[in-house]
Amino acid sequence: MFGEWSLLTILSIVSIYLFVKMFYFKSITNKEQRSNDLMKLTLQEAEILIRKYQIQLQRALGNVDILSEELTKLRNELKVLKQRNAKHRQEVDRLNAKIKALESRIDALL
Repeated sequence: MFGEWSLLTILSIVSIYLFVKMFYFKSITNKEQRSNDLMKLTLQEAEILIRKYQIQLQRALGNVDILSEELTKLRNELKVLKQRNAKHRQEVDRLNAKIKALESRIDALL
């Protein structure tokens, strides 16, 4: 009788211990699962942000390339305009010299 009672008590205590341990590990597993789900969601959001900024960076680099080409064209155009301006100044100086020479002739004739 005492043996049966002892066996029943030990089995009851062991079953209660295993039952509590089962729920403890189940709660830990659920917490870990929620943590993993949250981490996956965070990683997905981070990937979306990275793609977004990558696209913006590619657009910005494309705009920089376009602006660089425009700047190069404008520099070349500026060089051409400076050359034309120098030619026009030489022409103006030459014509002013002719005008002075003609004025001196006119003065000599008068």
